[in-house]
Amino acid sequence: MFEDLIYVLTKYDTWLWQGFLLTLQLLAVSVVFGTLIAIPLAVARVSKLVWVQALPFAFIYVFRGTPLIAQLFMMYYGCGQLIASIDGIQDHWSWTYLRDPYWYCLLTFVLNTAAYMAEIMRGGIQNVPNGEIEAARACGMAPATIYRRIIFPRMWQIIWPAYTNDVIFTLKATSLASTVTMMELTGAARKIVARTALPYEAFISAGVIYLIIVYVLTFGFKGIEKHLRRNENRKENKSVPAKAGGHI
Repeated sequence: MFEDLIYVLTKYDTWLWQGFLLTLQLLAVSVVFGTLIAIPLAVARVSKLVWVQALPFAFIYVFRGTPLIAQLFMMYYGCGQLIASIDGIQDHWSWTYLRDPYWYCLLTFVLNTAAYMAEIMRGGIQNVPNGEIEAARACGMAPATIYRRIIFPRMWQIIWPAYTNDVIFTLKATSLASTVTMMELTGAARKIVARTALPYEAFISAGVIYLIIVYVLTFGFKGIEKHLRRNENRKENKSVPAKAGGHI
């Protein structure tokens, strides 16, 4: 088995490397754009106006309440076939992109990630100490300034561990892209199995790469978490009033 494992790693290293790069690309785009979409969704979710909450609530409920693979199939097979049925679309320049499963995977992962992160951020916003917000209002800060200088910095400190877990969840979710012919890590492993009939060796190789990615992500996010805590402690120390001097 060890010899077969070495054979897979050396013979099909190009496939694994390409799958590794595609996995990182799917992860990075999903997390970045998912976070950008999640921020306004979270702000809307904590609004006191019901009509402002309604649409974000429905979006989050649908994407958190249905399996990711069902969302991916609906996006790729459902929307893909609907677009393909449009007259003349296959002769249009955009068809090169519209038939590519890469964009359907990205869209699905981004929206799914946004839904989960929005709920995490909503909880973080609601757990910001109310005293800090009231103090900012008393100083005459505008609502946008309060969010930028008070709520968002505190929110990130509160949600960072949960945010880290969601990023790792997104990494593992990218493996579903192989079900729609994408050649990320899991897709590369399946292709190696089809070529060599060595399932254990192929998926062990992919699994080790996933573990390395998770380790690097965890290490990096913990470093950022320590930095956030140091900043928080520094601000708390500055806010403590100086003690009065002793008697001579």
